[in-house]
Amino acid sequence: MKWFKNLNDNNDSKMALTMKNYALIALGAVIIIVGFVLMAGGTAATAEQFNEDIFSFRRITLAPIVVVAGFAFEVYAILKRF
Repeated sequence: MKWFKNLNDNNDSKMALTMKNYALIALGAVIIIVGFVLMAGGTAATAEQFNEDIFSFRRITLAPIVVVAGFAFEVYAILKRF
């Protein structure tokens, strides 16, 4: 986190979002992408075969929570004032 404290720009006082805000926004985007990756998969080998893996805890519960947390973190990253 030392690099985060040293993340400054000369125009930060004039801008609505600082470099730290952009770093937090990028982190939030990574969290959202991780949530969508957790949702992926669960395909059947053939069209006639049904795969029960689409109803797993990871896809039904965990992944949507991670995605919503990522979007909430994005709101925090935009509204945070340094």
